[in-house]
Amino acid sequence: MSRQDHRPLTLRDVSEASGVSEMTVSRVLRNRGDVSDATRARVLQAAKRLGYVPNKIAGALASSRVNLVAVVIPSLSNMVFPEVLAGISQALDETPLQPVVGVTDYSPEKEEKVLYEMLSWRPSGVIVAGLEHSDAARAMLAASGIPVVEIMDTDGTPVDAMVGISHRRAGREMAEAILAAGYRRIGFMGTKMPMDHRARKRFEGFTQALARGGIEVADQEFYSGGSALAKGREMTAAMMARTPDLDFLYYSNDMIGAGGLLWLLEQGYDIPGRIGLAGFNGVELLQGLPRQLATMDACRAEIGRHAARIVMARVAGHVVDSHVVLKPVISRGDTLRRG
Repeated sequence: MSRQDHRPLTLRDVSEASGVSEMTVSRVLRNRGDVSDATRARVLQAAKRLGYVPNKIAGALASSRVNLVAVVIPSLSNMVFPEVLAGISQALDETPLQPVVGVTDYSPEKEEKVLYEMLSWRPSGVIVAGLEHSDAARAMLAASGIPVVEIMDTDGTPVDAMVGISHRRAGREMAEAILAAGYRRIGFMGTKMPMDHRARKRFEGFTQALARGGIEVADQEFYSGGSALAKGREMTAAMMARTPDLDFLYYSNDMIGAGGLLWLLEQGYDIPGRIGLAGFNGVELLQGLPRQLATMDACRAEIGRHAARIVMARVAGHVVDSHVVLKPVISRGDTLRRG
């Protein structure tokens, strides 16, 4: 079945795919009536494969919409995403549309559940972080019949529209700046990456650029959970004890970078002469540090505004650029010397 027309799926589509009547499909999806286990399994499998989500608006037409924009993000504790939400809210402020937020905790399974519940209320659009989703989640997004904007990343193929930065390019440009400044013994510290796809892509771009310069990462360490500042201090202390000749430390985010910076200053290191540092995200909260950490702004609020405007325009029936690639800029701060 072609989804080129973005027509919302109906009970008939699931009926045809499963080979049972629409009434039987309805009974299965509402968990009502006497339906055999085999038939139930066949209907649920067809619905999942198609990405069908039942409409919870009682008595409404399948094409009806509510003035909600579903925003699906991995975390609220990470200060990156509240800034994205602020950009979305600002753009929607003068419209009838209202954002409603779901949090996935970087779990593909939880993302499926969040999308299923949100899409069942037939929002006017979806804004979801990242380009990597489970097959079931992608099917739901593709079959939703509404604007879908994937944000934060442009290194991949979107379901519909996307707004973000190239994280591979971000990692590559930081590596090039580090090499141009004369640093050669480089350590990397970051979060464990199986689910943090954007951090993984930055690391890939970073190591590829170093390799082109004839350099390999001399040491690396990854963490999960706990205070980022404390982890930054802890990992930096361990890495410098293990590989004392390092002359640059690249952190996957500013918070662990700030922890490392504070530890190095306490130890009396000459920064950026003896050792340089850089993070990622351009977190404003860290501007009060004794030294300004070199970083790269991830364009968070701008991403949120662009994504919301795409939804607004599409809801109004306007054609807009659906692939928006923003370019972050390196801020050298006080921890990355100039080449």
